[in-house]
Amino acid sequence: MLNYVKKVRQDLHQIPELELNLPKTQAYILHELESLPCQVESPIASSVIAYFDNHKDSTIAFRSDMDALPVSEKNEVPYKSQHEGKMHACGHDGHMATLLGFAKCLPEHLSEINHNILLVFQPGEESPGGAHLLVESGIFEKYHVQEIFGLHLWPDLKAGTIATRKNEFMAHSSEVHVDVEGLSSHVAKAALGKDAMAAACEFLLDVYAFEKSYPDSIYRLCKFGLFQSGTVCNAISAHSHLEGTMRAFQDEVFYGLQNKIIEFAHTMEKKYGVTFHVQFKNGYPPVMNDPTLTQKVLDTIPNIQVLDEPEMIAEDFAYYQTILPGTFFFLGTGTGIPLHADTWDFDENILEKGIQLFLDLAKL
Repeated sequence: MLNYVKKVRQDLHQIPELELNLPKTQAYILHELESLPCQVESPIASSVIAYFDNHKDSTIAFRSDMDALPVSEKNEVPYKSQHEGKMHACGHDGHMATLLGFAKCLPEHLSEINHNILLVFQPGEESPGGAHLLVESGIFEKYHVQEIFGLHLWPDLKAGTIATRKNEFMAHSSEVHVDVEGLSSHVAKAALGKDAMAAACEFLLDVYAFEKSYPDSIYRLCKFGLFQSGTVCNAISAHSHLEGTMRAFQDEVFYGLQNKIIEFAHTMEKKYGVTFHVQFKNGYPPVMNDPTLTQKVLDTIPNIQVLDEPEMIAEDFAYYQTILPGTFFFLGTGTGIPLHADTWDFDENILEKGIQLFLDLAKL
C-alpha cells in the first residue's frame, strides 16, 4: 500500500489545480476508482463521490479536499509541480492519496464494517468553499449519511501522530477592514482638522482591550496587521486604513466581537467628528467536533493524541458539521514546514497512518 499511496501522492502533486476547476485531478481519481466496487458521481463541478454499498441501513462518509494553491513551488524534486504558479502546498495531495488508499483497502474489509461507505473528494476548500456546495447538493441525504470524518496533514505534530479534540477544533474567521475619513490641516492649526489617525489609534486600543476582557477559557482573537495613516509629518491625517482578522468558535462571541467593533467605531465618530467604514468578510464556520462521536473515537481507537487547545485557522469541513455529527483529525508530518509554504513537502510513509485511522473509524 505504501508504494501505491506514494505514487498517487506524487502524481497528484505534479498536477495542482485551483478552486472548482480540477479536470486533471478529477480524471485521475475517477481512473483510480474504476476497478473498485463503488458507484461514482459528481454532484458539483470537479467533485468525485464514491459510494460503497455494503447493504446496511446507515452510511458514514470520509472526505478529502482536492484543490491546490496559487504558489510557485521551490522544491527541486522529481515530482515538482508541472503547473507554473500552482502547488499542492497544503497537503491536499496527501489527503487524496490517503482516501484513495482507503478505497483500495475497503473491498477486503467490508465484511467487518457495519455501514455503507461514502468517499467525498471535494474541490474548492481553499476557495470558494466546496463543502458548502456539496451540502447544498443533497448528496448526504441521498445516501443516508449519519457521520463524517476527515483529516489534515499537520506540520507541528510528530510524524505519524494522529490528534483531535472534542468541541472547538478550528475557528470561525472573518477579515476586518476599517477606513476612517477625517479632515487634514497643518499641525499648527490642528483644531481645524479631524484627526483620522488619533481616532483609529483609540479605536484599535478599545477593540484590543475588549477582546482581552474575555476569560481565557473562551477561545477567540482579534488582531490587526495593517495600519496606514497620514501623508507627511506636519499634517493631521485625513485618512486611516486598518486590516485585521478575528476568530472565534461560539456565535455569541464571534458576532459579539463584530458588534463591539461597530459600537467603538460609532463612539470614535462622535468623539473626533470623523467617519468610519467597517467591513467584515466572514469566512468558514468553526470546525466543532461532535463531543459524543469524538469521545467514542477516543474510547475505541488507541494512541490518538488529545490536543489541549484548538487551532485558530479555518477549514470548510465545518460545513459538513452543520448537518452531520463529524470529527476532524490532524496527521502529523513532523517537518515544521508551514502550511502554504513554497517548500512544503512530507514523507509519504505517514499516509499509512491515515489509512489505518479511516479503517478503524469505519469499523466503529
